Amino acid sequence: MNVERVGQHIVGWLRSYLANSGTKGFVVGVSGGIDSALTSTLCALSGKPTLCLEMPIHQPASHVSRAREHISWLEKQHSNVRSQRVDLSPVYDTFKSILPQAEPGSQHDMALVNSRARLRMTTLYYFAGSMSYLVAGTGNKVEDFGVGFYTKYGDGGVDISPIADLMKSEVYSLAEHFGVVKSILEAPPTDGLWEDDRSDEDQIGATYPELEWAMQFDGGEEELSSRQKVVLSIYRDFHRRNRHKMEPIPVCEIPAELKRD
Repeated sequence: MNVERVGQHIVGWLRSYLANSGTKGFVVGVSGGIDSALTSTLCALSGKPTLCLEMPIHQPASHVSRAREHISWLEKQHSNVRSQRVDLSPVYDTFKSILPQAEPGSQHDMALVNSRARLRMTTLYYFAGSMSYLVAGTGNKVEDFGVGFYTKYGDGGVDISPIADLMKSEVYSLAEHFGVVKSILEAPPTDGLWEDDRSDEDQIGATYPELEWAMQFDGGEEELSSRQKVVLSIYRDFHRRNRHKMEPIPVCEIPAELKRD
């Protein structure tokens, strides 16, 4: 991949889309991870107003420090970048307190985790709406179209997706090329929705290089190693269960004869 030309292409696409939309700039949720770091950098390189929004919800200190370091670096490099911090922890705590109590378990915990992403989406759209900005999504190709590793109407609720045609490895290549800070380049990928440091690999059961391999695999399975078979099974299971995120909302179409008087 020619990182310079790919980067220029995305930046040009951002400028063109913004001009055609009649809006004024971009808002990006910055979490301290590689995807939001690259997305916010590309938006900054467009030269258009870019708001980097921190939205901690009981975040681990390491996530907060990485996000702050990245935003400070961007603000020093680009006069069109500014930042805002909105602590959503009290909002989340209040929301959680009024819900029916349930025994801790995977479904209950995951529902709460997804509510964090949806609170952040609501916050992003508050700023986007009040400033006539576009919400720039931070999902990469593996997450958005491979395993569906995002929250529907949470981090999946965006106006544009600048890096959604980039594999995770390509995200790293572009981020390194544009000088994203070392702490983010070296941090294990995480969705930032938990109060601990669990990584994406901890949750999925496979690394991003493994998932990229599975996403592009089109051969026979007879000669695969035992690990490759496990990874392929993990990938296919996630893809199957999360197809509802990747496809249009099903519409119940009413036969014409039923609508006639």
